[in-house]
Amino acid sequence: MTTPDNPTRVSRPRTRCTWRVLLAIGGCGLVFGIVIFFGVGRWLVVEDPLEKAKAIVVLSGAMPVRTIEAAKLYRQGYASEIWLTHSGQPGETLAELGISFAGEDYYNKLVLIHEGVPADAIHVLEPPIVNTADEIKAAATALVREKGETVIIVTTKAHTRRVRLLWRKLVPSRGRAIVRAASGDSFDPRHWWRTTSDALDVVREALGLLNAWVGLPLHPAR
Repeated sequence: MTTPDNPTRVSRPRTRCTWRVLLAIGGCGLVFGIVIFFGVGRWLVVEDPLEKAKAIVVLSGAMPVRTIEAAKLYRQGYASEIWLTHSGQPGETLAELGISFAGEDYYNKLVLIHEGVPADAIHVLEPPIVNTADEIKAAATALVREKGETVIIVTTKAHTRRVRLLWRKLVPSRGRAIVRAASGDSFDPRHWWRTTSDALDVVREALGLLNAWVGLPLHPAR
């Protein structure tokens, strides 16, 4: 029996119950974390059904896989134009040093021509961009100017979800974007933790999505 001078018989069952609850919560958290860890790569990759559009937009980076994918879609007849974005850097900094820099858009154009896209079907969008948000705004502005309704945006696999989110947040009333991943991209969504490049892609996209969800408070250094 419990006696006034021996309260431990009451506290021990309560302590055991508390530890069981904590262990259960910790176990659920661990399982949830494992599910997120192994599933985040696949969750990042989203694509929209293809249909004809005003233009195919090639986002900067990952050259030449995005450009090659855009050329393939052009040959399949999904659009009659390809739009390239271009960055002011590092060209502006190199110009101050007296060093010429053609720019990624220049080489993307060469790749497109090599892949059978006529030069007059390739257009470089203004103004110069710094990040993906700038590219989305430039593409949407061009779409409105050209009185189009839809563009196909080609990017890499892990980048697709963020591109879709940014279009919906930044330019929801300026037409529709069909987001497509470059088929030649080597990103492995099921085993992204096996290579440094894939792991860095996942971390970068996770942080980029978080920034977009909270309203883009972080801006790139200019």
